[in-house]
Amino acid sequence: MDLKPQLQILIDDAPNHGLSSVVIEKAIAPVLEILAQQLEHLEYYILQNLSDEWVVYSISEQDQNQSPKRVIYVFSAVQDAGSFQGQQDPNIIAVPLPITHILFRLFSLSSIDSMVFFTQPGNLNTAIELKRSDLQNLIQQQLQQLVNITNDIA
Repeated sequence: MDLKPQLQILIDDAPNHGLSSVVIEKAIAPVLEILAQQLEHLEYYILQNLSDEWVVYSISEQDQNQSPKRVIYVFSAVQDAGSFQGQQDPNIIAVPLPITHILFRLFSLSSIDSMVFFTQPGNLNTAIELKRSDLQNLIQQQLQQLVNITNDIA
């Protein structure tokens, strides 16, 4: 599914997320669209358990004074998702999701620090990390611009 229809689903579903359609359309969707374009693929695979919960990994930083970072790995190919853990776990499945929906979920998951995107099929050595805090800052900047525009009009 192309980006515009993906984003329209998020806009239409805004009340179910406790947000206004206008906020998603004017502030969140533009940021998600730009990031999705940079990540190259329209759909990615997320590992999840049989309870439909995404698999979260804790990664210890080299600085031992920091608490472990909580990340979700996101794969451009189902084969990469399947081979990521080394051995098959029948309780973990790879689920395809639209990229904008994955990014939106990162924005709303307070317990996650970042997502690591493997954008090149067959290559688990190169990835792009997107920090939740960076995504939130971009959306906050977009919201601030909207407030400034509204104030200028008033």
